[in-house]
Amino acid sequence: MYIERMIERMIRMLPALALGLLVAAGGAWAQTAAPPPKGGQPAPSLDEVVKALETNYGRINDLKADFEQTAFNKSLNQSIPAQGTVYLKKGGKLRWEYAEPTPQQIVSDGKTVWIYTPALAQVNVGPAPEALAGPAGSFLAGLGRVREHFGVRFLNPAEPRDRAVVYDQFENTVTMHFRKTAVNSGLADSLFTFVAPKGVATVPLR
Repeated sequence: MYIERMIERMIRMLPALALGLLVAAGGAWAQTAAPPPKGGQPAPSLDEVVKALETNYGRINDLKADFEQTAFNKSLNQSIPAQGTVYLKKGGKLRWEYAEPTPQQIVSDGKTVWIYTPALAQVNVGPAPEALAGPAGSFLAGLGRVREHFGVRFLNPAEPRDRAVVYDQFENTVTMHFRKTAVNSGLADSLFTFVAPKGVATVPLR
């Protein structure tokens, strides 16, 4: 039961974390499209910045980044660190590889999602459109319409731009720091499929 709850929570947060990476990458490109104003020129409006972000997002076909994650459980007052590599590609494709503390892979080809946990010799399988549903998931499908799905505001310039923080209704958080981000490196579609190793049990996602 604990494993099922953990997987459900992970699936629920995954699109929002992926969105954080997409916005971080798209935001860097948006700065190029809407550079800081020179002396005497007005700063770009929020609408102009969002439009630049959406325009430049349309040019992103795939992303790869290393990440460091901290999951904080408020009721237990406990933080659990993790790290790994994430790959995203338009068409709903993703590959989220955890290297530490427990190896795990979350893979989707846009139609099916696999969650492979080697320590359990088990892979959970479900339909991707259902498992990755929601506004944040629409970015993975290549829509990228920020204003349509999200509230947008300017942040404190001192805040890091390579970070995504996801909150749930119990005030638990997952914080991701991204580094070594590569845009449009030509990720192969074969990265986003999964074949279960011999002896691994297949369990449907509920």
